[in-house]
Amino acid sequence: MAFTKPLLRWLLVVALAVLALQLFFVARIAAMAVLAPQSTAFERSEAWRLVTEKGHLRWRQQWLGYDKISDNLKRAVIASEDDSFANHDGVDWEALEKAWQKNAKAEAKAAKKTPPNGKAPARPPKVVGGSTITQQLAKNLFLSGERTLLRKGQEFVLTLTLEALLSKERILEIYLNNVEWGEGVFGAEAAAQHYFRKSATQLSPFEAARLAVMLPRPKYFEKLPNSGYLTERAGVIAGRLVNAELP
Repeated sequence: MAFTKPLLRWLLVVALAVLALQLFFVARIAAMAVLAPQSTAFERSEAWRLVTEKGHLRWRQQWLGYDKISDNLKRAVIASEDDSFANHDGVDWEALEKAWQKNAKAEAKAAKKTPPNGKAPARPPKVVGGSTITQQLAKNLFLSGERTLLRKGQEFVLTLTLEALLSKERILEIYLNNVEWGEGVFGAEAAAQHYFRKSATQLSPFEAARLAVMLPRPKYFEKLPNSGYLTERAGVIAGRLVNAELP
């Protein structure tokens, strides 16, 4: 009995701390309906990395309102990252299930190739994501990059909160103004200026598609501007713009 009371007290403290954290997130998200976020958790971690590893902070970012961002870029990002963005509730369960199936097959295939000595293969299986734009925004705004069930659960809660408190247009606007497009390059306007020397308002369909294709690996493609894959995939996405539904 003497042991039970301290345990219950500790569990109550933990529960209150978790509740306080969720209320903090709700307040932050509600404020984003009218106020642009000053920075995201991912941006702060990248700023720290640049300062500690490079000894300097070269940063490019400029907020651009939703109506001023080229529809070509909005459509390209939706076509490339989340083609059902305008219609889902924040989580694309079908895409998530397909991603899990692909990852399970890749892991099983990799296991068969494990050498007799038991060592892991030199190249780990490629992990396919099923995250929506809203999920990516939730992760970038508040969470670390670690892959745990607890972090994923928090991501789902934040995703549903974003969808409940913000419009689809606002979610896309915040995403496009804060997503990474290269080392120290954040947001559509900075990316358009960095790669094409023009405003994100003026992006052509192919330019927009090229930026959209960079998103999963922006720093990698920044170093390979003449990548054949980048050009070929951008052509495919540019051809799908007409079918991409804007919110």
